[in-house]
Amino acid sequence: MSRRCELTAKGPQVGHKVSHSNIKTKRRFLPNLANITFISEALGRNVRLRVSTNALKSVDHNGGLDAYLLKAKADVLSPRARDLKRAIEKKVGKLAPVKKAS
Repeated sequence: MSRRCELTAKGPQVGHKVSHSNIKTKRRFLPNLANITFISEALGRNVRLRVSTNALKSVDHNGGLDAYLLKAKADVLSPRARDLKRAIEKKVGKLAPVKKAS
């Protein structure tokens, strides 16, 4: 299983472990991933995704999985999340862009 978030595409980063004597050795910084079950109101079912805790916070901030996927760019999403986005768009219909008051 790859260590990549299915919603934000966060993956491992590379850096140095620095010892007390300042010797630098390569190490990997892994994303904080968790298996989360989201509830999709549009599809009427539960969806299990492997996401970072940062993505979990973003989903909550945007008002749920459906709203987050509708706003997200498709090139960042995993293939499973892209399929979910298409299914939600088909079910709900493409939302019209909201105009901001100036």
